[in-house]
Amino acid sequence: MLKHRGFPGRMPGSDFQFTIRRPNPKGATPLKRLERFRDRKAVDKRADTMFLRALWEHFGDQPFERGNLDAGRLSWLFGREVIAVEDPFDAESYEALLVINMPIAQASFPEVFEG
Repeated sequence: MLKHRGFPGRMPGSDFQFTIRRPNPKGATPLKRLERFRDRKAVDKRADTMFLRALWEHFGDQPFERGNLDAGRLSWLFGREVIAVEDPFDAESYEALLVINMPIAQASFPEVFEG
């Protein structure tokens, strides 16, 4: 499992995790698209924004390996702002390649890309 050095481990002042410390011995947690409903808490929305900003600052528009990025946090963006590079995509692989879907990410989180 690739460890993304310099990537923030969590959202400051919260328990929202952005990375994991070690691989799961039973295998990687599968990535799946989670629905974001309008009534989500503000702190959940802020965590999504901060995570996407960290992805943007760390990887830009280039493909990146899933590595030690938290599956739960990725799943809130997966299938919309973050998409698979490979077809077929292995949702249970730490080596899976992902990329930021720029048009959708800019529409969903414009504050991440301002300036």
